[in-house]
Amino acid sequence: MKKLFSILLLLSLMSLVSCQNKSCDVILYNAEIYTVDDAFSKVEALAIKDGRIVMTGKSEEVLDAYQCVKTINLHGNYVYPGFIDAHAHFTGQAELMFRYADLKNASDFDEVIRRLQQHEIQSSDSWLCGRGWDQNDWAGQNWPEKSKLDELWPDKPVYLVRIDGHAAIANSKALALAGINADSKISGGEYQKINGKLTGVLIDNAMSKVRDLIPELTKAQKSEALKMAESLCTSQGLTMVSDAGLDASDIDLLDALHKDGTLKIRVNAMLNPGEENFRAYLKKGGFKTDRLTVNSIKLFADGALGSRGACLLEDYSDDAGNQGFILEDVSYYKAQCKAAYDNDFQVCTHCIGDSALRLMLDVYSDFIAQDDDHRWRIEHAQIVHPDDMARFGALHVIPSIQTTHCTSDMDWAVNRLGERIKTAYAYQELLNQNGWIINGTDFPIEDTNPLFTFYSAVFRTHHDGIPEGGFQMENALNREDALRSMTIWAAKGSFDELSRGSLEKGKFADFVIMDVDLMSADADEVLGTSVLSTWISGEKIY
Repeated sequence: MKKLFSILLLLSLMSLVSCQNKSCDVILYNAEIYTVDDAFSKVEALAIKDGRIVMTGKSEEVLDAYQCVKTINLHGNYVYPGFIDAHAHFTGQAELMFRYADLKNASDFDEVIRRLQQHEIQSSDSWLCGRGWDQNDWAGQNWPEKSKLDELWPDKPVYLVRIDGHAAIANSKALALAGINADSKISGGEYQKINGKLTGVLIDNAMSKVRDLIPELTKAQKSEALKMAESLCTSQGLTMVSDAGLDASDIDLLDALHKDGTLKIRVNAMLNPGEENFRAYLKKGGFKTDRLTVNSIKLFADGALGSRGACLLEDYSDDAGNQGFILEDVSYYKAQCKAAYDNDFQVCTHCIGDSALRLMLDVYSDFIAQDDDHRWRIEHAQIVHPDDMARFGALHVIPSIQTTHCTSDMDWAVNRLGERIKTAYAYQELLNQNGWIINGTDFPIEDTNPLFTFYSAVFRTHHDGIPEGGFQMENALNREDALRSMTIWAAKGSFDELSRGSLEKGKFADFVIMDVDLMSADADEVLGTSVLSTWISGEKIY
């Protein structure tokens, strides 16, 4: 017995020494950490080694288990998984910050002109570009026209993109360079005219001839712009973004910047259709590193509600005879989906109108079976006919929503839709179809800030609390589901849930530290909270 006792004592001492010899790089403790695991559990501390979480638990347990190079007392602050924007335009945000005049919240077209004039002073571009105007915010909600642009810039091409990215206004110089005149016609778009004369407004497919003439940024300029966009995103707690529609050349650049350490933020890159893009990525079975995922394609079925390009089953309530546009022939969508299906790629299709959504659910149903885990997505899923709601669950198609679209649109969307508003922005009902949903911003259309995403999901008001009580609150998300939609479910939306999206052992140490408890904070506290720091793979990025 004495011999057995001695052996057991020796084994216990060896175990203790072994535990004490375990090392890690960083321990964060004395915190309130939302792991967003299946149980939505909370812990006090986490240990990080080689960029991954090796332990979570009570502070004393984690501190006792590891010898650590660095320990950080968080003094009761709150830790969340790094926020993931499941649908954004990261490279678009970069280019906007680098070369476009910011026209958001301009009170009228005169203010648009003033901002352009200020921007031109600091710009050396041969084109004058801007983005963000919204006629729905102007008195009368009338479309702009190009006469003032022609007067001020007769010899310089001007191209100004609407807030939604589905309409623009160009001056006569830009139209002439593109070969657009009063007789020009386009399928899936509109060259807007009054009394037979071009106004300069281009809707959906009509934009491409002008847009394609704008000189590309150099690789050095793009790299600088992407770094600017990353700084903005990480300062607001984003550790990963899904970039909704990229060419192979842009993906190649992201990969190079990741590999040389210039860029840290993780990117899920949705591939634009096209033979060159498909040859580079789709036909090779996709691409995956710790920072970059390429396993999906991005399609556009229709335009946007604000520019009346979203395709509806019935006329716009405020524009009789107009049902919007399907941008391509149905054979095009079937061909792209077949290519994706044959190469085990995900399909993510922009559908805002109920007609576009029905079309794509029909197309999807030709390829995906009920029991398959393809996770094909409908991006925006903004207006859903009641007859189509249950098809999301039946086909396991995932709605990819942007809750800030609801609060941005709610003041005027009822004029576009009439009674159909009741099944628009129906986020809770969409969540019910599969039991999970993915959430983003669509930035730069909306603000990059993921806290605005959370706020709109839960409170469904403007930041001043209007309308009182919230808009169609039966479709608000509860706080837990709102947080899941922008962390673990957003990761699941790109097949990344095993490595990120929650703070669990073995996953990347991507997290954000804040000074407010999102699970109990009132509306003003959510808007007023600060991101104290943002970490990616255990490295403090912000």
